[in-house]
Amino acid sequence: MAIVKQMGKAQAEGYIYGINGPVIKAKGSNEFRMLEVVYVGKEKLIGEVISVDDTETTIQVYEDTTGLTVGEPIVSYGSLMSVTLAPGIIGNIFDGIERPLNVIKEQTGVLITRGIQLSSVDLEKKWDAEFIVSVGDKVSFGTIIATVRETESIVNKVMIPFGVEGIVKSVLKNGQYNVAETIVTVETASGEEIAVNMMQEFPIRTPRPVMYRERMVRPLITGQRIIDALLPISKGGAAAIPGGFGTGKTMTQHQLAKWCDADIIVYIGCGERGNEMTQVLEEFSKLVDPKTGNLLLNRTVLIANTSNMPVAAREASIYTGVAIAEYYRDMGYHVAIMADSTSRWAEALREISGRLEEMPAEEGFPAYLASRLAAFYERAGYMHNLNGTEGSITIIGAVSPQGGDFSEPVTQSTKRFTRCFFSLDKNLAYARHYPAINWLDSYSEYIDELTPWFNENVSPDFMLERTKFMDILQEENSLMEIVKLIGSDILPDDQKLVLEIARIIRLGFLQQNAFHDVDTYVPLKKQMLMMKTISYLYEKAKELLKLNITIGQLRESGIYDDVIKMKYNIDNEDFEPFEKLNAKIENEVNRIKTDNGYTN
Repeated sequence: MAIVKQMGKAQAEGYIYGINGPVIKAKGSNEFRMLEVVYVGKEKLIGEVISVDDTETTIQVYEDTTGLTVGEPIVSYGSLMSVTLAPGIIGNIFDGIERPLNVIKEQTGVLITRGIQLSSVDLEKKWDAEFIVSVGDKVSFGTIIATVRETESIVNKVMIPFGVEGIVKSVLKNGQYNVAETIVTVETASGEEIAVNMMQEFPIRTPRPVMYRERMVRPLITGQRIIDALLPISKGGAAAIPGGFGTGKTMTQHQLAKWCDADIIVYIGCGERGNEMTQVLEEFSKLVDPKTGNLLLNRTVLIANTSNMPVAAREASIYTGVAIAEYYRDMGYHVAIMADSTSRWAEALREISGRLEEMPAEEGFPAYLASRLAAFYERAGYMHNLNGTEGSITIIGAVSPQGGDFSEPVTQSTKRFTRCFFSLDKNLAYARHYPAINWLDSYSEYIDELTPWFNENVSPDFMLERTKFMDILQEENSLMEIVKLIGSDILPDDQKLVLEIARIIRLGFLQQNAFHDVDTYVPLKKQMLMMKTISYLYEKAKELLKLNITIGQLRESGIYDDVIKMKYNIDNEDFEPFEKLNAKIENEVNRIKTDNGYTN
């Protein structure tokens, strides 16, 4: 969070009147404003005004309030709760209010000291800046004035901050500058000269303005077959991953963060276990990015507000993350946000609401839960930015319903504002079927918009094969109700074949091994060839049924196992073995026909 500011005269001063956990009541001034930053107590703890009336001001404090006493001072300098946006964000790890945890550790040790005020980025580090504006150019909010190599993977495009518009009066030469140095001066219409540096601040709860929203007709390619092939999500879309304890929400988000084709990943650990954020940090600092060949951490931002950190900062963490994402979206990047988990964020809302003595709604959550979720997910989108670039923010939020009950308020409210629903199934997880996404309970509403893209860029048959798979899986679900009652032996051969092919789809296509070098990520072309191979097996098996040959003979040939193992045995770049596998299927079918007295 933008804590280090040029602090002039205090705009409002009061004192602590009441303390209720992270909620502070203040008196002594009627000049506090909604959502502005205040500094609470002698240690200057960071807080935000959340309620104002004519007698008192209510403040939520983003740090531990232990030891505060009535009468301690509260000071405001008139700024809104904002993020600092500048080169140096990528590859860093912050707490829920954008304080750099690595720097805090160096200065105070492993425990976060209260009242510590740090810049979110290094104010002394020099960056190589190349300027792309000249004296006399007209500039406004979002205009790109320089480029800086932020990491090996990301070029930061320095932009004019909000509220600045005019003519460039002066520009420095290409060279090394820190983020606080004036690099451009802008003369406004009134004749005022404004100094611009590489650093800007923007309120976390206010969406950055854009020109307009684009149609979401491009998929976010994840390399996860069940998502790309059956439940695709658009770039700029919003998805929910609900699931009970142990169903693999975090693992699924890790896979998406590692392999999706977004340019930048913003991973928000919101109220989750600290070891999970440690795992992300360790894995991403070692994993090589397949897109760039550099470390994955070079295009990742981590927001860590773990379960033992102050609850009010947990509520702010998702806004911190999305504000950073919007900054890079305005540069023309495609950003994917992993929010893990919005249920813990909602619990923070509930706790603060309870301390405010607000009237509770369903299950104690505040009545404004749905509107807060809507405000968060609506910041996703594929945007045409004010500076002429195109960028997107895709939000994928994990939901942790207690007891796996999807009828609880957070899951149901999230369902209203997301168009992808990846429902995790505990039975699949306990059977070690990962990703444990239930293909029947899940859905994607982006299919119609994405079909033209898949037809043009992958194959005209891609969505046709998807439809075939979904039909087979739906039919399997219906047949299993019969099998549970009377067993599978009573079924006719054509229905037995459906069960066999559905099993191959589940084990050979939908189940994916995140720890296997080949299977952890699968390109779309291989996904298409896998679907066609399974469909080819299905069609050839139906030829045997037409000749009254039992499908057991085909199963005994071992070809089913070969098809299931193709996900491991066929490389992601060499697709020639698919032709050999299809030829083997045909040869086995022809052999069985010959053995049963039929000639081709």
